[in-house]
This record gives sequence, C-alpha cells and structure tokens, in this order.
Amino acid sequence: MKIAIACDHAGFPLKGMVLEVVRRLGHTPLDLGADHLDPLDDYPDFSLKVGQAIQTGQAERGILLCGSGVGACIAANKLKGIYAGVCHDTYSGHQGVEHDDMNVLCLGPRVIGPGPAGEIIAAFLSARFIGYDPGQERHARRVAKVRKLEG
Repeated sequence: MKIAIACDHAGFPLKGMVLEVVRRLGHTPLDLGADHLDPLDDYPDFSLKVGQAIQTGQAERGILLCGSGVGACIAANKLKGIYAGVCHDTYSGHQGVEHDDMNVLCLGPRVIGPGPAGEIIAAFLSARFIGYDPGQERHARRVAKVRKLEG
C-alpha cells in the first residue's frame, strides 16, 4: 500500500522512524513533510496534505504525527472520506480499521515512544475492514451511518 505520512514540528522527531517502519513492513511511504524542524508550522496543514493524498488516490492510508495526535486527528476528520483516529495501543490500531474503516492513524510522539509507535503502525497497516465479511455486516451498517454524517 501507499501510505501518506506527515508531521508538524512536534511529530518531526518520530517521522524518520515511521518512514522506516512503513518501508520495513513492505509498504511505500509518501513523505508529505515536514522536511525540517520548524517550530512555527501547524498540524492542520499536514492533515490536509495527508487527507488530499487519500482523496485523490495517491495513497490508500495515512499516518499523521503531532504532539498528542489529537489536533491532527481533529483536522483530518474535517475532510470528506477521511476517518482518522488517535491510537496509542495496538488494539485500537487494528480495531479502528477492522470495525470503523479508519484510514488515517494519528500518533502523538509526546505521548508514546518509537517502540509502541512501531507496533501500532504494524497493527494499523496489517488490518482490513471486516464489515463485508459474513456475520460482520453490523460494521458496514455503522460505517455507512457515519458516512451519512458527512453530508
């Protein structure tokens, strides 16, 4: 899969490791910045870049990094077709995809370190939406309701 990756200044220290983990897992990272540490950059700008990469088909999923992951997540979820979640544990990392069709993982390097982040990324990228599997239709029904909220 192609994975769009971006961060603000607070996420920058973890970005190199994220790119490396994505490659090691057999995926192709699309690096959308930041390219250098700039204390004045803003997470909504990077959320927009990742969201647009998914909306236009340049990437299938995305990973966003900001201090806590929360700001980038809020901004990303404003974009149609983007379903972002902050995940700081592996269960949420895969369950968000399996049950909720999450397509953007948001991480907070000020909350978790490289070890847990790598494990969460692996869980996120190995998961698939199960809502169309026999006996799992309730997830597709719920996701359809969420998509109707977009208007």
